[in-house]
Amino acid sequence: MENNLTDRAFWKSFWESKKDLIFPIKPDYVFGDILGKLIAEKGIKNAIELGGFPGYYSIYLKKYQHLDTTLFDYYVHEGIINELLQKNGLQPGDINIIEADLFNYTPTQLYDMVLSFGLIEHFSDTAAIIKTHLQFLKPGGTLFITLPNFTGVNGWVQRKFDLENYNKHYIDCMNPAFLAETCRQLGLTEVESYYHGRFSTWLENRAEKPTLVKAIVKSVWLAGKIITKLIPVESKLLSPYIVLKATK
Repeated sequence: MENNLTDRAFWKSFWESKKDLIFPIKPDYVFGDILGKLIAEKGIKNAIELGGFPGYYSIYLKKYQHLDTTLFDYYVHEGIINELLQKNGLQPGDINIIEADLFNYTPTQLYDMVLSFGLIEHFSDTAAIIKTHLQFLKPGGTLFITLPNFTGVNGWVQRKFDLENYNKHYIDCMNPAFLAETCRQLGLTEVESYYHGRFSTWLENRAEKPTLVKAIVKSVWLAGKIITKLIPVESKLLSPYIVLKATK
């Protein structure tokens, strides 16, 4: 797909550079409360996570919500997935794995829920990438998408201290109203889109950054945490994520 802002080599390098990928996933994992409520309300039994390597949410949903889960990604390292499964009390094979190009794949199964976390913002045609999600979704099924919010303080941190990573993201899609309207134009219903989280900021490969950069980012993080503790709101300026929910 021409509007893809990344390629397989980028993702291979990205994941191979990561440290501490293997850890126990807790019951209060981010977005877990929203997912639990959706699963209970909709009677969801199975789900596919797109672009989700190493499979944190596939494992979370299997372990805590007892769903039949599938992980789909362009790049998959099964050894890492198996280590992560075992760390979380599961066995290799407990989640299904599909390694393929999302834009050249014909689904053989439809799912109650299709999820992605930090995927759609790597494509400049937002409607097209959301359409790829819908090909996996049953009629009446639930679409659940999250993406980072780089239009506030966290975006300033990315632009200032990691411009290369920032440029791998399509910033124009980081707008809840735009995302909601895109879903409605695709025929989806029960659309909700909103900023999520009171405050956070981060840097990829933070350990490799200069000491001064790490100190500045930590100071920004602490200041934001204090502000949102005093004024507990979710907003464009401070919230680290955007959540998008819809029904097919």
